[in-house]
Amino acid sequence: MELRQLKYFLAVAEERQITKAAERLNMTQPPLSQQLILLEKELGVQLIQRDKKRIRLTEAGHILHKRAEQIIELINTTVDEVREADSGISGQLTIGTITSFGRSYIPEYIRQYHQQYPRVTFTLRQGETSRILELLDAGIIEIGIVRLPVNTTQYESIILPKENMMVVMTPEMNDFPDGEEIQLADLKNKSILINRRYVPQFTDYCKKAGFEPTILCQSDDVTALLIWMRMGLGIAVLPKTSLHMLQGSPLVVRKIANPSLEITSAIIWLKRHSLSTAAAHFIDLFQKDSNAPAE
Repeated sequence: MELRQLKYFLAVAEERQITKAAERLNMTQPPLSQQLILLEKELGVQLIQRDKKRIRLTEAGHILHKRAEQIIELINTTVDEVREADSGISGQLTIGTITSFGRSYIPEYIRQYHQQYPRVTFTLRQGETSRILELLDAGIIEIGIVRLPVNTTQYESIILPKENMMVVMTPEMNDFPDGEEIQLADLKNKSILINRRYVPQFTDYCKKAGFEPTILCQSDDVTALLIWMRMGLGIAVLPKTSLHMLQGSPLVVRKIANPSLEITSAIIWLKRHSLSTAAAHFIDLFQKDSNAPAE
């Protein structure tokens, strides 16, 4: 199996059409189809199911798609690092971040970094903490920005400022007293929409406040929670940075008080892993702001 064949297969897996994949690769359809057939024969498995309009990946195809993506990313990262060593601060910096930070927290750091190192380009991956850890462990990204906790024996970290949890609701669902804050106990008997990662902490706080929360939906996807909230299905409990994702119809936002609910995030990277110069300088920005050594 050659690298060229992996690139061909990756194009087909992403385009889901041989014709479009061939156009993307600047080649004709027959040789591309032939390369796929040769790859399947070499591996001894069927990778794609063909019909007149589109193709579908088999289970084996899905596995190869994931691995091919990782291999290509690793090769690209290796090439960039080699070139960087030869030419100084240049190349590509690969960062993974939770979605809310990608829209609210990271852009300012990117701006500062770009002013200092204009020859560095960026690849930004966004997702939930579990996805960012997966990309970091696979070597596809160098730096991750995640919610804690994570395995401290595996990652170096710089702890970021704590942020409050907020409640977000439609005006129709707002029957709370006026003000910027609500009591945690006010959420008793309310249908709660919350990120799955925060359920244990939130439930523990509610029990200490004397009630069992009614969690209508727990999800890894903040967007799904916001859609459910806009439909009037429940009250969303979100980190403050997630408020940057709110758009459209007017919403009511309140801080949870008595007790305040706080969560912690961190910028992390693999221990015993040699960072590129570009990544090390990016971490320096956070190091200076935190005024604290990496843990």
